Amino acid sequence: MSPWIDGLRSVALNVPDLAHAEEFYTRTWHLEVAGRGENVLYLRGSGSDAYLFALHQGGGAAQIRHVTLRARSREALDAVRANVLRAGGKVLAEPQELAGDPAGGTGLTVQDPHGRTLQVVWGDARRAEAPPVRDRPIRLTHAVLNSHAVDETRQFLQDALGFRVADRTGIMAFMNCNSDHHTIAIGITDNDALNHIAFLMPDFESVMRGGGRMKDAGFPIHWGPGRHGPGNNLFNYFIDPFGVVIEYTAEVQQVDDSYESHGPEFWKWPPGRLDQWGIASAPSATLKEAQRRVLFAPHPDYLES
Repeated sequence: MSPWIDGLRSVALNVPDLAHAEEFYTRTWHLEVAGRGENVLYLRGSGSDAYLFALHQGGGAAQIRHVTLRARSREALDAVRANVLRAGGKVLAEPQELAGDPAGGTGLTVQDPHGRTLQVVWGDARRAEAPPVRDRPIRLTHAVLNSHAVDETRQFLQDALGFRVADRTGIMAFMNCNSDHHTIAIGITDNDALNHIAFLMPDFESVMRGGGRMKDAGFPIHWGPGRHGPGNNLFNYFIDPFGVVIEYTAEVQQVDDSYESHGPEFWKWPPGRLDQWGIASAPSATLKEAQRRVLFAPHPDYLES
């Protein structure tokens, strides 16, 4: 477990059409509006997080603005700040009150050596715990970020944020900070795009019903249904109207510090098999391309937008 990071809170994106984003993510993906600001929409799930998505009106293509992690304490923000600088990253914004954010709290914004922007918050508002709502996302369970230099990215997450490698396959390094098998995973490739964002659903039935609802709305399943090896989670992958890859998942494996990490040879499937069940076809070519297309907003644009 990370001594500084409690978990994944939310993801902020630039999208070219905010009204279209609201229609899709509320009516089809089943999130709810949590708040609005000038050219920004906040969307929540059924869980305790104040919001999961901050969608900003952007340019002609989707971009990722930042990934928001929740700190374990106010002191953890200062520790992360020092760690980031020692690990070769940058501090973009010192710890400060997030006055315009509907969740509030104190936030630190940093950037890793390859330009990925991360926000770490403490004291943000939480909603009262309630039973999961069938067929609605509860929270984010992980974000997968591509890396052209996986070992450097892994080292930064370890040194700056206290993440631990849970497992590593031939295409991905899975890293955790809490009991979820992975909170951030690193896609091993030749660019540094957003690979995908995973939304935790209440159960198997909700993952499957969500897949049917998406197909009915004209958004095909690009990979799934299936059950992953690392993490043991159910999956259905889709592409949103702006080219962002999103996943419905459930039954994510819960681990502790005694969990034994395994490497690519352990997770190698027999020929023709891509998941535990052996029923999932290969990810579509369209999905693979989408997993390389959504890049982090450049720093100057991020500050000025």
